[in-house]
Amino acid sequence: MSVADQQKQIDTARTILHDAASVVILAGAGMGIDSGLPDFRGPEGFWRAYPGAKRMELNFIDLANPAAFQQFPRLAWGFYGHRLQLYRNTTPHAGFRHLLRLAETTPTFVVTTNVDGQFQKAGWPEVAITEWHGSIHWWQCCTPCCDDIWPAEGNIENINTETLIWHSDLPRCPHCQALARPNILMFDDAHWLAQRTEAQKNRWQAWLAKFSTGRRVVLEIGAGTAIPTLRWLSRSLVDTGALLIRINPADYAAPNGHIGLPMRAARALSQLLP
Repeated sequence: MSVADQQKQIDTARTILHDAASVVILAGAGMGIDSGLPDFRGPEGFWRAYPGAKRMELNFIDLANPAAFQQFPRLAWGFYGHRLQLYRNTTPHAGFRHLLRLAETTPTFVVTTNVDGQFQKAGWPEVAITEWHGSIHWWQCCTPCCDDIWPAEGNIENINTETLIWHSDLPRCPHCQALARPNILMFDDAHWLAQRTEAQKNRWQAWLAKFSTGRRVVLEIGAGTAIPTLRWLSRSLVDTGALLIRINPADYAAPNGHIGLPMRAARALSQLLP
């Protein structure tokens, strides 16, 4: 795409957002990269962030898996504990604030497959967010012994970032003392407790029904095709008449009549929502 064509697309997208009756933000992993969060796309991206996993010939799917908590619990918790501390210490980039300003004038709802809690940290209210795959900031029993989930509390200490080994006492379920785990939908996961996310999804469906009239805009940001959850949601909303603005530096192609911008999140949002 030429510079001139891209600017024309940006100008059109800016007008569309200004005139929108409601906006659905679909945020994937690319939303967090400009905050300095690692990119796990492909094994090389994962191994750049976690060289210790490469030495053990483990990939993202091997660790983002409930079986890992049974097979190598200190490694599984080293991986998730390091990520939790990273997310706690990360400052959301300016694009989150641009979106918050949009929400001050236009009914706006966030659906994200990210588990990092960055929207909440940036000031978004819980009632305006659906975390489709759960959140690392909430924990549950590995078994699970009951339906309880609880906030992740306390400092994360004694993780060797090279080996990814958690050296202190492992998190335990307060009810049965079995090993705990993050309340995240993992690969091959039959034990994820989904009630928190299901309540969020119900709020989202109620919001969609409440703001069903006028032009709805879907602002899809950093959603890839490897795990196409947000792409499916985009398609379903477009099928009901919404206009799509897709922001992605690589996979930016959009259906005819919609807009695709080959840009990263922070730069695109600063131009769309100045």
